[in-house]
Amino acid sequence: MTFVLRPPTAHDAERVAAVHVSAWREAYAHLLPVGFFDDAHVRIRREMWAQNLGSSVDAWTIRIGERGGRLVGFATAGPSGAGGNAEPVRARQLYNLYVLRAEYGTGLGQALLDEVLGDESAELWVAERNPRAITFYRRNGFEFDGARHVDADLPAMASVRMIR
Repeated sequence: MTFVLRPPTAHDAERVAAVHVSAWREAYAHLLPVGFFDDAHVRIRREMWAQNLGSSVDAWTIRIGERGGRLVGFATAGPSGAGGNAEPVRARQLYNLYVLRAEYGTGLGQALLDEVLGDESAELWVAERNPRAITFYRRNGFEFDGARHVDADLPAMASVRMIR
């Protein structure tokens, strides 16, 4: 069965939030404090995605991936600098690219990246302790530029910037 990519609608917000939380649990649970994924965290993600998908901003590109009608991944790209980690060095930034673990190696991540960025110059921030993602981004022409960010509340989740 193949996957389908499409722009999300406001009706997809809860499903995108659920995949966002699930993908973080799968990829980062070992780096985050116990209790990080509490009810408040899940509620905040739902509210964030309801707001994001309820407004229309042409500068942003969001795509979701579905397999058999089930949402299994998503990606978001937009103008650089909304994260505030460092001065942007590219005009576009990949903000999110998450697929559920069961989809690793299926081509969904590549298809989502291609949909939201194509071959544009861009920047992204990736957890420095996420070698799978780093390898994926390197395969797509991204390299480290030396910028690093550590959130005081999540020191084990230090992120590094990659550019192409």
